[in-house]
Amino acid sequence: MRRGETDSKSLADPMSCAFMEAEAAFARGEVPVGAAIARHGEVIARAGNRTLEAHDPTAHAETLAIREACRRLGSQRLTDCDLYVTLEPCAMCAAAISFARVRRLYFAAPDPKGGAVEHGPRFFAQATCHHAPEFYGGIRESEAAQLLRRFFQERR
Repeated sequence: MRRGETDSKSLADPMSCAFMEAEAAFARGEVPVGAAIARHGEVIARAGNRTLEAHDPTAHAETLAIREACRRLGSQRLTDCDLYVTLEPCAMCAAAISFARVRRLYFAAPDPKGGAVEHGPRFFAQATCHHAPEFYGGIRESEAAQLLRRFFQERR
């Protein structure tokens, strides 16, 4: 399947939706990170990084997807929702995930430099964290790492 194309199987898989959003971010010149939020098996929100386009340092894929899911559900809580993202969330996004009460977090590539789930501050393990979702890393890790490498190689 070429960039920008979709099929019904990929639309049903939240991580595939996140990867489609990462590819779209890449095409816009943004760091290729994508996120999708699923509730009861259905993707209800998806986004890719838009920090450059929006002139907004908080416009990470995760925060944009959380905002959209909350808007769609009419609630600031996503207690029965799962977040799928192509890169380990940073501290800002980990805090948003906690405040939104996301049930489960699935991410692809680890981020030893900027990640805050398994690296850095390990946000969800802190005593000050109000809600820690279940989290699972390394899902399609090599695919996400390759996309990020390609993006940064093209920028050099």
